Amino acid sequence: MKSQKPLNLIMRDIKCGTFQNLHSKIRNEKGIALVMVLVLSAIVLIIMAGLIYMLTTGTQISGMQKRYETASEAGIGGRDITYQLIGLRGDSSRTASFLAEVAALTPAITTPVACVPNPAATFPDGRPCTALGSFTNLATKLNLPTSCWSGCDNSMVINPNIASTYDMMFTLGVGPTYNIYSKIVDTVEGNSAGDEGLINNRVVDSNSGEIRVMSYPYMYTVEVDAENTGNPAERAKFSILYQY
Repeated sequence: MKSQKPLNLIMRDIKCGTFQNLHSKIRNEKGIALVMVLVLSAIVLIIMAGLIYMLTTGTQISGMQKRYETASEAGIGGRDITYQLIGLRGDSSRTASFLAEVAALTPAITTPVACVPNPAATFPDGRPCTALGSFTNLATKLNLPTSCWSGCDNSMVINPNIASTYDMMFTLGVGPTYNIYSKIVDTVEGNSAGDEGLINNRVVDSNSGEIRVMSYPYMYTVEVDAENTGNPAERAKFSILYQY
């Protein structure tokens, strides 16, 4: 008759077999290579995506910088033309000649004729603002301090779609072209006037006993906005303090 194992021995064999199988499964390294390849592939993809992003961003920034520099150069050209206009001090005949010389730039002075001296205002010395004469549009801004303006726009905002928000507009460049908008927003009066050719000993210092009067020139705060005619987002703005 075949002998039978006690129940406790059978249970011990079952437990030992189960533990050995579990231990064998834990130590089994099948498939670990695939997991490592997937992890390394994910890391490589992240690095490649980062490099592509940096290259793309760098290219975009370079393009933006190039477009800004082009618009900035147009704005600098517009600034120089604005300086020439300021130097005319609103003289009607010289201003007409100047506009004729730059006719190819299609210049347009847009300051409204309602920009005139304020008859109720006075200079710091008590003179009425109308003492220097009657001015209209841009000549008012060029010859009188801001406190003497009436009906003149002196905000720093330039809206290309509203002509009354800038004093002058002209076009520069060839392929692409840029619209230049300039505006005087503040004038501080000095004791110098427009250049009349009176320099050196023609007026002052005619003898050794005369004392030269210190010149305090006019100060103009000017806003300049340069925009690509085909892409208004491509623009450059300048805030300028110009001493005449």
